[in-house]
Amino acid sequence: MGRQRHADTGGVYWMMGGSGSTSWRTFWLSSAPPVIVRVFLGVLFTYMGAMKIADPVGFLKQAYMYGILTEDPAYFLNGIALVLPWLEFLCGVALILGVMIRGAAAQITIMLCIFTPAIFLRALTIHHTEGTPFFEIAFDCGCGTGAVIIWKKLAANIGLLLLAGFALLSRSRQFTLEGLLHACRSRTASWRRGGPALGRVSSTR
Repeated sequence: MGRQRHADTGGVYWMMGGSGSTSWRTFWLSSAPPVIVRVFLGVLFTYMGAMKIADPVGFLKQAYMYGILTEDPAYFLNGIALVLPWLEFLCGVALILGVMIRGAAAQITIMLCIFTPAIFLRALTIHHTEGTPFFEIAFDCGCGTGAVIIWKKLAANIGLLLLAGFALLSRSRQFTLEGLLHACRSRTASWRRGGPALGRVSSTR
């Protein structure tokens, strides 16, 4: 048997025909990667956001070290240090739950595109001013994980950027709150359309 759409879900989920092994193989090849990427990013950014929220002063100091945020007026830098961790945390929660997925993934992509070059430039500055070999440079980048080897951090950020782009472009809504709500609305609309028709049929008998 081929695969067919479940009529009650508006095409959000797939019912797989055939053997169980075929169903699971198809799931892991087509449906699992978007779910795994989304949940992985969600858990990671929720954790990192929570670490920054728990230590706003430490994050403020690290953000100031990059030199990309003006300290005048002071409330601007303080506001960024307060808002950015919560934005990161909420984006992670949104990805885990599966709501506003594209918006959350886009915001994470923007943050990575801003801070990854900033980390690289800060590492280059340390390399030129202190003479430390680039691949030995380590500092607290403000990501909530403490001091890290910077070339490894840059490689990890590039990988996260690719995953965030994948989540942004993916149209999968399996195992998401958005998909569940869509399924419930579809069932309700189907029931409303079918209810009066059933009443008319019964009244003619």
